Amino acid sequence: MTVTLKDIASRTGFSVSTVSRVLNGGAEMYRISQKTRLQIEKVAQELKYRPNQLARGLRTKKTQAIGLVIPDISNPFFAHVSRVVQVGMYEAGYILIVCNTDENQDTEIEQIQLLRSKGVDGIIIMPVGLESHHIKELLNSKIPVVLLDRSFKDISANLVLVDNYTGSRKAVEYLLKNGHRRIAIIQGLTNTSTNDMRVKGYIDAHQAYHIEVDENLIVGKDYRRENGYIETKYLLNLNNPPTAIYSTSDMITLGILDAIFEDKLSIPDDISLVSFDDVDYAPYLISPLTAVHQPWQLMGEIAVKLLLKDIKSSGQMEKSRIELKPVLNIRKSVKNLNT
Repeated sequence: MTVTLKDIASRTGFSVSTVSRVLNGGAEMYRISQKTRLQIEKVAQELKYRPNQLARGLRTKKTQAIGLVIPDISNPFFAHVSRVVQVGMYEAGYILIVCNTDENQDTEIEQIQLLRSKGVDGIIIMPVGLESHHIKELLNSKIPVVLLDRSFKDISANLVLVDNYTGSRKAVEYLLKNGHRRIAIIQGLTNTSTNDMRVKGYIDAHQAYHIEVDENLIVGKDYRRENGYIETKYLLNLNNPPTAIYSTSDMITLGILDAIFEDKLSIPDDISLVSFDDVDYAPYLISPLTAVHQPWQLMGEIAVKLLLKDIKSSGQMEKSRIELKPVLNIRKSVKNLNT
């Protein structure tokens, strides 16, 4: 049997209007005492009261739904961040609609339109990142939006990301300090902010050590596991193969490991490896993986807070760019060639 506001009012002795104001978050506005609020909330919980979201939506013009657009749900990094967002939104009283784009911009545009048609209260987007015209259009619609992980030079929006350049440079400099001079990089989706900054960090690290970059060692085109496998096979078969590989993502790293183990090579004795992302499996490999750790938990939590704040301001809040510092976790996947 459905529990109503009248049931709670009857049990507590308060009026239906008082019960409604408390359960709809209006206790402070209507100066309802904390004692009364707690009593009403306790009874509502005991009776397992569930508000009529449709009626509430018609009244408040809110759906209590949030959209989350991600590039690849099979990627552990995006999966971790998605879970953090889901938990945060649930605790705030929102349901989460997750849309996977498979790194396809046309799909991303369609998913954003779908979320808008559903009347979501806000959207968190981890964009494909190739073009920005549809993101600009979304921002102009005044729907609260937070961009996560990838950015655009020509867009001012709420943004949460990691310092990809610094993280990448740290990783490559660590290899250089250990005597490596032929370091390959397997990049992800080209012409996206994350990839471009990671490649720039790779190049600048070489320049800082006055080492010329071999263009043949810059390979790759996307973040798929297959990309890591194919490019590693290519690199290992060069006449002068690299002594180390720098992977720009966890999914690429899985493909690299596939190729290395298939060739019965050993890390780090035969080839050294450093990765960006530092997902769960990294410390538990036969040779624990040295990796740049992305603070995915914090990234997700900040994105939730920014979006909730923007919703509260009806999209009028001053936009924030929050760039988090990555950490290089040094383990045992790099051979010291100086000794």
